[in-house]
Amino acid sequence: MDLHEALYTTRAMRRVRPDPVPLEVQRRIMDAAVRAPSGGNAQDWRFLLVDDPEVKGRIGPLYRDSIDQLWKTVYKDRLDAANADPDDPGSAQMLRVQRSAQWLADHFEEVPLFLFAFTRFDPNGGSIFPAVWSAQLAARAEGVGSSLTSVLGFFHPDETYDILGVPKDEHWTMACCVSFGYPTGRWGVAARRPAHEVTHRNAWGAPAGFETPEPLWSPE
Repeated sequence: MDLHEALYTTRAMRRVRPDPVPLEVQRRIMDAAVRAPSGGNAQDWRFLLVDDPEVKGRIGPLYRDSIDQLWKTVYKDRLDAANADPDDPGSAQMLRVQRSAQWLADHFEEVPLFLFAFTRFDPNGGSIFPAVWSAQLAARAEGVGSSLTSVLGFFHPDETYDILGVPKDEHWTMACCVSFGYPTGRWGVAARRPAHEVTHRNAWGAPAGFETPEPLWSPE
């Protein structure tokens, strides 16, 4: 796959079919992931793949409770505002994101594959998230959709560690969980604020020196 196509079309694809992701595809995804840069080349990471229905069945209720708590806390004000004015474009986008995230929670056990990423002595994630993103890009090249979520680490870390058998005395931190599966929707370039609106040069608030009113790559 062309690099720019992968970069521009790898976005959160939460709605996926239950079809299993073949082991050979998983092998290629993980081999790409471990080629990512790592601070001091320590490679102090662990990746735990979950496709066992029994394990997913135990984690699913924890994930649904985490999402429920997320709507009632972190996103409460945004959701209240969106529901109060659902016809506003920003509100409509927020509600679409909520429905997509809720679908993943409601169908957690049906998602064929999850990747749990663990790291140590990496408080900002600089040595784990490059590898996770490489896994997601590699999955895109295989036609596999992915979505990164971290709510289990906020709301139910200890229970998740117990289910997965993570040794708590070795200082591993769960950075995130990534869902993988063949998407039911279409790939596309995600709508985003233009880069020049969120980029400064040399000083906060100074203009970036360029403008990008439209994406610089498109399928056409």
